[in-house]
Amino acid sequence: MAAALVFLFTTAAIFFLAFLALEVLQKAFEQYKLRYVTKSMNDLSDMFLFIEPGQILLLNVAALLIFAALGYLVGGPFLGALLAVGGFFAPAAAVRFYRARRIKLFDTQLTEALQQMSNALRAGLTLQQAVEQVGREASAPLRQEFGLFTKEVKLGVPVEEALVNMASRVGSEDLELVATSTNIARTLGGNMAEMFETIAATIRERFRLQGKIASLTSQGKLQGLIVSALPLAIGLVVNVMNPELMQPMFEGLYGYAMVTTIIVLQLIGFLLIRRIVAIDV
Repeated sequence: MAAALVFLFTTAAIFFLAFLALEVLQKAFEQYKLRYVTKSMNDLSDMFLFIEPGQILLLNVAALLIFAALGYLVGGPFLGALLAVGGFFAPAAAVRFYRARRIKLFDTQLTEALQQMSNALRAGLTLQQAVEQVGREASAPLRQEFGLFTKEVKLGVPVEEALVNMASRVGSEDLELVATSTNIARTLGGNMAEMFETIAATIRERFRLQGKIASLTSQGKLQGLIVSALPLAIGLVVNVMNPELMQPMFEGLYGYAMVTTIIVLQLIGFLLIRRIVAIDV
């Protein structure tokens, strides 16, 4: 009788804990979909890349499994677990990288587009006509953004609001400057052709300074990368050449703690060096 009661209470406790764990996991999954999947879909749609939520989830799981498998094959379970965490965040990092590269390309196209818009305004075209003409002749991503701006205006959206929408969608500081300056000039009056030329010259000068700073700080960035990667690279080489020497590092809690500390300190050092050599213009 006592054994039956113990079994009954144990089963009820396990069921109750499983129910709580399932509820927690369900809430965590909802938060994951809300924060990660929705944000990734919005970022991708802003870049004219339309992906279903299920595809994003599959991509995330596939990246996690691939990174975990590579880490397990190279360094065992510990490295596999670390790379699995990296694989979980890899798709989001890839989206941010692609967005940053797209913004940089857009800023490069914007300087020439502003000059063309200035010439079009001097030729007697309206702002909407100038944007439409420049967007039709440009390549992506500027053609996509200017084309969507033109469609919004044709559908009845005010020019000022369409400019603000485009600036918030692209995420470019230069485009925000153009949108703000254009809206002010349209409200208070002013020569927009000269304004576009001035903004284009300012952006070109900023690009020149950024290129000069990048050339001066490239050595520091390379040194930071080498110094941060050298201990890990040496550890991997020693593990391949003499596995018995590195095996004790992965046999106890002390070894795992030491490896984790090394990786964290190397990452902190790399980030500090990047912050030191990063100069905002």
